[in-house]
Amino acid sequence: MSALPRPRPKPTSIREAMPGLRRLVPHLRGHMRSQRVLVGGGLTAMFLEVAMRLLEPWPLKFVIDGVIGSLGADIATGAPQDLQQVLALACLGLLAVVGLRAVASYAMTICFALAGNRLLTSVRADAFAHLQRLSLDFHDRARTGDLVQRLTSDVGRLKEVAVTAALPLFGNVVTLAVMLVVVFFLDWQLALCMIVVFPVFLLTGRSVTSRIHTVSRKQRKAEGHLATLATETLGSMPVVQAYTLEEEMQQRFASNNLKTLKDGVKAKKLSAGLERSTDVLVGLATALVLWVGAQRVLAGALTPGELVVFITYLKAAFKPMRDLAKYTGRIAQAAASAERVVDLLEQEPKVRDASWARPGRRLRGHVEFDGVWMGYEPDRPVLHGIDLRIHPGERVAVMGPSGAGKSSLVGLLTRARDPHSGSVRLDGFDLRDLTVHDVRTQVAMILQESLLFATSIRDNIAMGAPGGTDSVTDEQVVAAARVADAHEFITRLPEGYDTVVAERGTTLSGGQRQRIAIARAVIRDAPVVVLDEATTGLDAETEDEVVAALARLTRDRTTLIITHDPEAARGADRLVWLEDGRVVDSGRPGDVLARHAEEIDEGGALHAVG
Repeated sequence: MSALPRPRPKPTSIREAMPGLRRLVPHLRGHMRSQRVLVGGGLTAMFLEVAMRLLEPWPLKFVIDGVIGSLGADIATGAPQDLQQVLALACLGLLAVVGLRAVASYAMTICFALAGNRLLTSVRADAFAHLQRLSLDFHDRARTGDLVQRLTSDVGRLKEVAVTAALPLFGNVVTLAVMLVVVFFLDWQLALCMIVVFPVFLLTGRSVTSRIHTVSRKQRKAEGHLATLATETLGSMPVVQAYTLEEEMQQRFASNNLKTLKDGVKAKKLSAGLERSTDVLVGLATALVLWVGAQRVLAGALTPGELVVFITYLKAAFKPMRDLAKYTGRIAQAAASAERVVDLLEQEPKVRDASWARPGRRLRGHVEFDGVWMGYEPDRPVLHGIDLRIHPGERVAVMGPSGAGKSSLVGLLTRARDPHSGSVRLDGFDLRDLTVHDVRTQVAMILQESLLFATSIRDNIAMGAPGGTDSVTDEQVVAAARVADAHEFITRLPEGYDTVVAERGTTLSGGQRQRIAIARAVIRDAPVVVLDEATTGLDAETEDEVVAALARLTRDRTTLIITHDPEAARGADRLVWLEDGRVVDSGRPGDVLARHAEEIDEGGALHAVG
């Protein structure tokens, strides 16, 4: 089930249909300052382009009135003294206006497109960074495919609509406002004939746009489910094939795929209906203006050239209406996408730096759990008043049955979660008084399934450095690999340290992945090391190699060993036994194991990690 908010109730107006676009604006303001030159240049070019649009019909007006006057017609302006000169100037003026308009339009499009793309690229980067800051309880509930859809497809749709629909529509609306002022000066009666269709368009568009937005919101949600299903299936392909689930997954995918198709078709039908009704309204307005305008020309209130200018303005003035109808579907989808992106950006991380937190110093590794209570739900605690002290350089193993809270201790130590009450301290510092980054740089973790990234082995090892891959030299990477007993097998690979591993490191064996993970921990050089079932699932020979590498890694470091293996616990200085979120026993490993021999024999403490 997704951890993100549910969609809002069905909107009832054009304004209410697109709240996501308005909600996105505050997240753009922080980046607007860096794009001021582009935005200013785009606005300047836009107003120049609007001015050229207003001037463009006037050379035609002088040509028509001049020709008609020269043929002897009785018009208000009369015949020009030199018709050829009027024709030449009109043609040159038209060329100049069209040329300037083309240049202004190009500059406006480029400036706004660059600014829009850069702003939304920054939003995507912010969203990705924000996702990484969100607490594990959010990621435990959220759907990975849906999150990827928000970062890629939803932001991509916003960028596309900003360039292909929103910016042209904005320029046309400004043109419409200016042209309405001009046509009222030309002839207010004709202007009233022209604008009579606008209320009808707004009433029609209000209902249809609201419905399109609702359908688009459902479509984007369905596409998120589709992406989640695809991600889960492709990421679990060994299980899918082993249990012959191909047909089952295909049916689920087809069902979700059909739902997105139906919603998409429905949105297209609504959008097409709005476009055609707009064409009819524009046709009615044009016919009305032609009829009334012809009567005004016959009455001598207008010249034929002025009527042509008016008709040209009419065509241009109705373009925003046509564009709004044409782009309504895209803009509605962009509004739905904006809502999904903003819903993500407005998620609050539960673990964050306190206002007084300051970057700390390297610590020695004295770990204390003092009266710690913690649960994943407020009324269901997992840890009940845990008290535990681990001295610098001490090796402490933690055992207990499934669900005892062993892995929850690790989550507290790395500030994946904060305790509900009590405190976790490093060298006397409450972890909540340190920055999250500083806490995590003090701890290196080796998990049961160490994940590698789809990049080179060199980069996978260097990622352990708190300062990032650029802060590590090749010599340090090789030295870390030697400590982890990984150098020999790495050099035998086709490209050595530059070998790119598959996603999650699946092209390497389990032992090889573990040794690269150990090398990554060596690079981190943290005072505290956590081994969370680090040798589980390895064959005997590989396990011996990994255990030897782990011994080199943890020498003189505070080490917390989460395990269900009695042999792994025997190598610790002390064994702590957890049950139901409480420390029920602690002491020398041999003594504690002897006291719990019956539980170990039954297997309850040996097979599942809490």
